[in-house]
Amino acid sequence: MGYAHEYATAVMRRGRIPMEPADFVPDWSDRPRKGKFFRGAPSFPLPDGGCADEATLGRGLFGQPGTGAFTLPLLGAMLRDSYGLTGRRLAVQANTDLGSLPFHSHANWSRGTASGGGLYPVGVHWISGARGPLTPGVYYYDTPGHRVTRLLSGDVTGEVRAALGDLPEAAGTDQFLVLGVTFWQNSFKYNSFCYHAVTMDVGALLQTWRMWARAHGLHLGSALWFDEPRLGRLLGLDAEDDGVFAVVPLRWAGAAPERDAPETPEVRVRRVPDEKSRRVLAFPTLRRIHEATLEGAAERPAPGTLDTALAAAAVDGERCPLPEPAPLDTSVRRALRERRSSFGRFSAVAPLEPDRLSVALRAAVAAGTLDTDTETPGAAPLTRLYVFVNHVRDVPAGLYEYDRDTGDLVLMKAGDHAGFLQDNYFLANYNLEQAAAVLVPVARTHAVLDAVGDRGYRLVNAAVGATAQAVYTAVSAAGTACGVALGFDSVSYEEELGLADRGEIPLLIMMIGHERPRPADYRYDIVAP
Repeated sequence: MGYAHEYATAVMRRGRIPMEPADFVPDWSDRPRKGKFFRGAPSFPLPDGGCADEATLGRGLFGQPGTGAFTLPLLGAMLRDSYGLTGRRLAVQANTDLGSLPFHSHANWSRGTASGGGLYPVGVHWISGARGPLTPGVYYYDTPGHRVTRLLSGDVTGEVRAALGDLPEAAGTDQFLVLGVTFWQNSFKYNSFCYHAVTMDVGALLQTWRMWARAHGLHLGSALWFDEPRLGRLLGLDAEDDGVFAVVPLRWAGAAPERDAPETPEVRVRRVPDEKSRRVLAFPTLRRIHEATLEGAAERPAPGTLDTALAAAAVDGERCPLPEPAPLDTSVRRALRERRSSFGRFSAVAPLEPDRLSVALRAAVAAGTLDTDTETPGAAPLTRLYVFVNHVRDVPAGLYEYDRDTGDLVLMKAGDHAGFLQDNYFLANYNLEQAAAVLVPVARTHAVLDAVGDRGYRLVNAAVGATAQAVYTAVSAAGTACGVALGFDSVSYEEELGLADRGEIPLLIMMIGHERPRPADYRYDIVAP
């Protein structure tokens, strides 16, 4: 049994037994940047591209993968819509940082993809070969400027292919997006809990790309198993303080080069990003879980290995049928621009229409698989959904399980659960009773670890992060509100939902519903939706 089992248990029990260091207090005056700055490196602006009218969120969430190919305008548009800065928001809400947001140094810059704590620690590298539109090399996506910074010149895609091993998608392309995390960009706030948060952040970004690509007739798969130390060396990363979490091959338009680039193990990025923090701390628990998930990183599990850990079918019981989901005809770009956290603005005055609840539930199921190199196409998802219904029209209050096969709610416990929900929430930024429904994705984390090893922790958390992003975006497109939180007592939820017998763990909660009308809000769009 690897260390990831111990870490998962500590995360689940942190509401009762704080994770070390228990007395840690973030130094907000010495916080790091949300991205990386490479002083003196050349950079090049990216196009914003455009979104065709048919590129709707409904197609992106529920459609089939396309066969199209990326171009520079499409890549630029996807990066802008997913992780680039899209505007500034300042609203009167219940989050604790409200008082600092009017100051420019603490401004809340909106993005299409959600991030735990709004920290956005995922770094995107574009490794481009001879087929690409720029000089072959390694580029870093600069989110504030919507530019790419060139860190290395030369075709090193042979190294990427060597690190990916036998991945079929890597054989036909020389364009790759690589997702990495410098842990300090998250651990300065969350210390040992950092790894749990960033693995969900990676999944949220992958889900945005997956929705965006499908809406535009493209297909993206991602690799989570590869020779991580080799890729880390190529990108000039610190093996202890940085992680490489996913590689996404891009099918690129145009003629393929006559031959693949050779392996170049001696080549690496030499540029070092400027560190804004005067003091950078290391956390033993964080380093230990990172080391654990590096074990066997290049040994991709065989097809079907994960099948024993997938979510089970819904139980029998009294059923409450839900209507078909409301149509999601909004463009994927607009849906991502409108996505935001509600932060305590829910109002139960008007109950939620049940077709809006169906939207959120179906979107969550669609994101339960991420098209990664370990999942079996067409198999059950990694996650299962429970729903606390508070204020949904024609649906009695109670605790339900969602049957992903029929679209029904299966009653587990009738009655009002508002007291339970609020008593087991740690923070003061949400009144859970005012939310129309609270969705709880669960996964068999320990079974995943048993099946594929400690690196499976990244996979299961990525699936949960993807679920959160899909719900956020779908609910926005359906004209209602959403909030996602990690600050709840998982042990109490395990007991209330009876999860122990199934080996499932509740990993986050997602609140949906209507907001109070006419909120005090300031919004400035950098790029129009």
